[in-house]
Amino acid sequence: MDSLPFALLVAIFVAAAAVVWVAGIQLSKATDVLDARLHLGSALGGLIVLAVATNLPEIAITVSAAISGNLDVAVGNILGGIALQTVVLVILDAFGKRGRGVKPLTYRAASLTLVLEGLVVVAVLAVVIAGSQLPDRLEVLRLTPDVVLIAALWIVGLVLVQRAGSHLPWHEDGRAPDATPKPQKSDPTKAMSTKKATIVFSISALATLVAGVVLERAGDAASSQIGLSGVLFGATVLALATSLPEISTGLQAIKQGDDNLAISDIFGGNAFLPVLFLVATVISGSAVLPSANASDIYLTALAALLTLVYVVGLIFRPRRRILGMGVDSFIVLALYVVGIGGLFAISA
Repeated sequence: MDSLPFALLVAIFVAAAAVVWVAGIQLSKATDVLDARLHLGSALGGLIVLAVATNLPEIAITVSAAISGNLDVAVGNILGGIALQTVVLVILDAFGKRGRGVKPLTYRAASLTLVLEGLVVVAVLAVVIAGSQLPDRLEVLRLTPDVVLIAALWIVGLVLVQRAGSHLPWHEDGRAPDATPKPQKSDPTKAMSTKKATIVFSISALATLVAGVVLERAGDAASSQIGLSGVLFGATVLALATSLPEISTGLQAIKQGDDNLAISDIFGGNAFLPVLFLVATVISGSAVLPSANASDIYLTALAALLTLVYVVGLIFRPRRRILGMGVDSFIVLALYVVGIGGLFAISA
């Protein structure tokens, strides 16, 4: 796409973003039905089904980069967007539900299951940072210990979230007494059939995959033409654009009264993305995380910090709103802005 005119690249970028947005809304609707029919629950559904589907573009780009041997591209693609994807919760908090008396997102969705999901994200990101410091000669059978541990943590997290969804030795199975109640499912005779939900989900996932890849390629080509640093563009504009599936699915989930699914989609996606390092390592046959540069590790640490802020918010459930968002969301936004300033200093 590098040879295309800038105006055409912008048009392609906007068109792909529109496709991703619409597909994300349909993904959320279909996931809601599949969660109910397959008895997954909002948290586990967001952690597996929705999180994987909305990250299909990242999966495709990581596989492509690993095949071509561009390990730094694979690492940057995965780590560059996790911090911004966490900031998507700020958007969902500010614009998901508005009006007088509306409580912040973490107050409405507070549950120990979501706290557990957030801690899984922090644990995975901690291993990413540690793995980046290991020598690249530890590869055995096309695997390295860091990527195996990341995948193991993700699987353990899934098991723990599933158990937490069915029983926790806490009041109301870990849900805060006045949190948003579990959404009431519509009349089964009027709801989307399982077959239709599966078809809608599959088509929407395919559209997200294709449009997401086009979005990243067009954005990268456009940034090159205007001379914007790839790292800065990837961590800001492009990361926001590729987070459109999470934004649209999150807003739709909140509209459907499922605040837990909106947060679980973000946490689930952030925990899943580093698992792709295992795929990249197997395909390339080389250690991947040692290819991470200073800006990648910086953004990973920032993502862990932002996640911890939301974990604390889910526990303490602040009622106060600042500029239309919860206190925790305001802190996350402020930290991200300061963090991007630090990224400029690193890239200078």
